[in-house]
Amino acid sequence: MPSLSDQIEKYLRRQIQKYQGKVKIKRNQLAENFDCAPSQINYVLDTRFTVENGYVVESQRGGGGFIRIIEVTLDSDKEVIQNVISKLNGPISQREANGIIKRLYDNNLISKREYYLMEMAVHRNVLNISLPERDHLRGRILKNMLEVIFKLKEE
Repeated sequence: MPSLSDQIEKYLRRQIQKYQGKVKIKRNQLAENFDCAPSQINYVLDTRFTVENGYVVESQRGGGGFIRIIEVTLDSDKEVIQNVISKLNGPISQREANGIIKRLYDNNLISKREYYLMEMAVHRNVLNISLPERDHLRGRILKNMLEVIFKLKEE
């Protein structure tokens, strides 16, 4: 039997597919439907619907709050790619950075050379400083590389 997290993920993926790549949900309502704590929904969103997995998650807090999940197809328009880049404002782990870089390469948005350069530039052996500073630096480097690459590709 699949875990509760797997069930929630499967449900959300079906909803995303049903609504052409974008869904808006209420976290508390979804938690009630699955008879779980809202933190369980957060866990699924934080681990399964990440930028490197091809999703952008936006949240609006408050009484009318919601969570919007957008599936990013990397052949999407410039605005969607800019949205992904703008989400890279904080620390990023090496696994997350490698996932983003690989996804860009797999979708032919960066060359093999860019792929290798980017992977090496954000590698923990190159960024030889302690955590959490290393993850913050990696995030800034990755964001700047993507901004340059996608700005140059427009011209």
